[in-house]
Amino acid sequence: MFKPPDATAALNRPAFRGESKLLQFLSQLVLLALAAVAGSAGAAERVSAVRVWPAQDYTRITIEAGQPIRHELLLVKNPDRLVLDLEGVDFDSVQREIADKILASDPYVGQMRAGRYKPGVVRLVLDLKTEVKPQIFMLKPVGDYGYRLVLDVYPLAPVDPLLALLQKSETKFEPEAPTTEPAPPAARETAGAETRPGPSTRRETSVDTKPVVARLVTVVVDAGHGGEDPGARGRGGSREKNVTLTIAKKLKAIIDAEPNMRAVLTRDGDFFIPLQVRVQKARRVRADLFVSVHADAFVKPHARGSSVFALSERGATSTAAKWLAKRENDADLIGGVNLDVKDRYLAMTLADLSLTAQINDSLKLARAVLSELGGVNALHKHDVEQAGFAVLKAPDIPSILVETAFISNPEEERRLNDEAYQEKMAQAIFKGIKRYFTKNPPLSKSTLAANQTTD
Repeated sequence: MFKPPDATAALNRPAFRGESKLLQFLSQLVLLALAAVAGSAGAAERVSAVRVWPAQDYTRITIEAGQPIRHELLLVKNPDRLVLDLEGVDFDSVQREIADKILASDPYVGQMRAGRYKPGVVRLVLDLKTEVKPQIFMLKPVGDYGYRLVLDVYPLAPVDPLLALLQKSETKFEPEAPTTEPAPPAARETAGAETRPGPSTRRETSVDTKPVVARLVTVVVDAGHGGEDPGARGRGGSREKNVTLTIAKKLKAIIDAEPNMRAVLTRDGDFFIPLQVRVQKARRVRADLFVSVHADAFVKPHARGSSVFALSERGATSTAAKWLAKRENDADLIGGVNLDVKDRYLAMTLADLSLTAQINDSLKLARAVLSELGGVNALHKHDVEQAGFAVLKAPDIPSILVETAFISNPEEERRLNDEAYQEKMAQAIFKGIKRYFTKNPPLSKSTLAANQTTD
């Protein structure tokens, strides 16, 4: 019978003792290398979600996982493509999550596909429809989200909201004869604010007097939240971002139907806009008013009613107003803002400016709107409240935030999803705006095209 040689004895013979140590050392190295390869394969991070938010302003792509994703982004020409290498992620989960995520209507991304580039690296390729300027950054877990890798695909030539507004408004303006009475100093002139050329035409008038408007009045309507930031959620599954967009669109339609008035939406679809960019848009179109539409929420379902808020420089008027302002200001954390980009508009908006005149006008507007909301819904508070809302900080534009109802209240959630109620709410806000302009006609200024700023 065959008997295998005694390997131990053979290795202990003098001729093999030195070689045995070398073999043992090499064996250990091989085992360590194999373990590392097996460990890296087993540790591939599963991608839990890929979301795509297309819009005219930009397309946002978010890749969510349980751990930070190591990545490298390349911009490739001829044809234009974005190449995103993801290190240490599970290929199958990426392939599954990107399926059918790019819409044919996406203005910037034509197609997205994934492949195994090299061991441990998954390559995403985005075919582009035009030249772009991408930004990529990582977000830490917040709310219901884990780690998110965010890729923002901006057009090389940014969309100009002022130019788009001018093109849409050229045929609408029918000027009325301006008043010749002297007007008081412009209430909204503040340090560092844009000046508005031309004689002032603001004056106090009776409620029955038709406001003097010698130009198109521009109202910016801001639908709160959007995209990655759903806002508050009702018990029935409603999302604040959807309710606010619906009411905002109805309000815009009502304003646009009014002679010598026009409305501009900060967003017209389901995508995220940073708070200060909303303010920037209002300033770029030289808005006369800024109205931000929201749907409130509270931890207890019995809270109900509509509210209107204005900015405060001296702290909130109540604990509830302070809590709400913090929740709304946290939208940037949830929606996702690239903190590495130094935005000059942010610095300009948050500069140490005197906002007293703006706040005074905002309070007048807020009271007018609140009085109209009382005819549609119960009021949560019968007085206008104030707090440090970031979205209300345009130094030269009267700005208010309207909480249409409590989406956390089951009864009010149902009403917020009712088209008739949405229409009544939009009509009430519009009537408040009209009431404000009746007593506070807008300042005169030259045509928007002649006075457009270059900032």
